Amino acid sequence: MIDVVAFDVGSTLVREDRYWAAWADWLGVPAHTLSALVGAVVAQGRDDGEAIRLVKPGVEVAAERRAWDAAGRGEWLGEGDLYPDARPALGELRALGVGIVVAGNQPVRTGELLRALELPVDAVATSGEWGVAKPDPGFFERVVALGGAAPHRTLYVGDHPAFDIRAAQAAGLRAAHIRRGPWGHLWAAGDDAARADWRIAGLGELVELVRERMREG
Repeated sequence: MIDVVAFDVGSTLVREDRYWAAWADWLGVPAHTLSALVGAVVAQGRDDGEAIRLVKPGVEVAAERRAWDAAGRGEWLGEGDLYPDARPALGELRALGVGIVVAGNQPVRTGELLRALELPVDAVATSGEWGVAKPDPGFFERVVALGGAAPHRTLYVGDHPAFDIRAAQAAGLRAAHIRRGPWGHLWAAGDDAARADWRIAGLGELVELVRERMREG
């Protein structure tokens, strides 16, 4: 049985195309250039933030983000930034009686913006708020505590095979890999994605899998 479903944020619930387009505008480069660099660093298994350093060598990304925010051009989230299946799936899971939490590797500001969207979830948290990020086991300990269910009855859903699947399972959680976003597509055939308890192309599939598991249970 699955008592709690925990969701990653970027490329799982939230699209990141406008986010990267905003970064490109701030850095003064075409959106296609930055998008191509994001793809390149992802293909090398590096953090996507490395693309910013390629555009602006030597930059400290956190400091650049603070300058971005101070200029009033920083991160924001609207309904249009959610994948179309995100809110409906969250609502259906809640109707099934499943606990729902959202927890990803994002700054404090992202947590505030997600809460403002009033998603049908029980809790929202970010690595910036916790001071610990994936793939650190401490992140998943926080996820389990936030959801209030045993690790083996908690399912973590994400697109990053290493950070969301391998790391979650190493911490004792179940894991579902969603095939979308650069990481989700590029590494879908890798060993980490293959070890997922479930592999899905969309959140509607997840709802059906949870519903089926509840019938069996």
